[in-house]
Amino acid sequence: MVKISVLYPHKGGSAFNMNYYLNNHIPMVRQKLGAACKGIAVEQGIAGGAPESQPTYAAMGHLLFDSMESFQAAFVPHAATIMADIPNYSAVQPIV
Repeated sequence: MVKISVLYPHKGGSAFNMNYYLNNHIPMVRQKLGAACKGIAVEQGIAGGAPESQPTYAAMGHLLFDSMESFQAAFVPHAATIMADIPNYSAVQPIV
C-alpha cells in the first residue's frame, strides 16, 4: 500500500476553498482514479504549533493505492484535468 500526500501550504492572504475541495474536487478525483484509489482522507490545517500561529498547511489530501504503479496508471491519463481544477479552490500550488 502506498499513500500519496498532496500538501497545500498555508500562505498569508491565500484562501483555500475547503467547500469546493470537498464537494467538487475530491469527488472528481475519486471518479477519475476509479477502483485503483483505495481510499481518500482530507485534513484541514487549523493552527500551528505555537499559540495563535498559522498552520503550516491549509489542507492535506491523502490517496491510497496498492502500489506506485497502480497510482501512476490511474493518475497519468487524468493528470491535466485534475491539476487544472486547482485554481478553483487554491491559489497555491500543492506539494506532492
